[in-house]
Amino acid sequence: MSEKIKMPPKKLYGRDDFQTPKYGVEPLLKYIPKDWIIWECAEGIGNITSVFRDNGYKVIGTDISKNREYDFFTFRPNNYDIVVTNPPYSEKDKWLKRCYNLNKPFALLLPLTALEGSKRQELYRKYGLQVILLNRRINFVLPKDKAPEKSSSWFASAWFTWGLNLPSDLVFETIMRR
Repeated sequence: MSEKIKMPPKKLYGRDDFQTPKYGVEPLLKYIPKDWIIWECAEGIGNITSVFRDNGYKVIGTDISKNREYDFFTFRPNNYDIVVTNPPYSEKDKWLKRCYNLNKPFALLLPLTALEGSKRQELYRKYGLQVILLNRRINFVLPKDKAPEKSSSWFASAWFTWGLNLPSDLVFETIMRR
């Protein structure tokens, strides 16, 4: 009888390891029904998960860096209503395509430049897109070995959504940094 050896999680994100601070998630809360089950599929250090749980939501948190079986492109929980995550930006096309193919509502925190690009625009035209624009840039949480003493983001981010039936295709929200 062979024993299955469990390999330790491998750091997969490298240059994409930008964790969402809690204040970046709060503007999204009012658009997601409380009775929905949220799948946070790139959970990282769990900031998005904890904001939703702290506000009474049920959340399924998975991350391939913690368990290879939780690969977003091959794994899918049995029961969830929406995908909410900050995906690796270098793979944003693949993540968007997978989200649309899952045919469940989603909210992906992406750089505003994700509006650009013929492949992405083709997806947006075909399926639709609503964007929650934020009034200021999010200062992402970086790994300790990469974090400068004082961090500030060099790009603007927004919540790219589908299936949330927002009041308009562009929604403007205010974030408060702490």
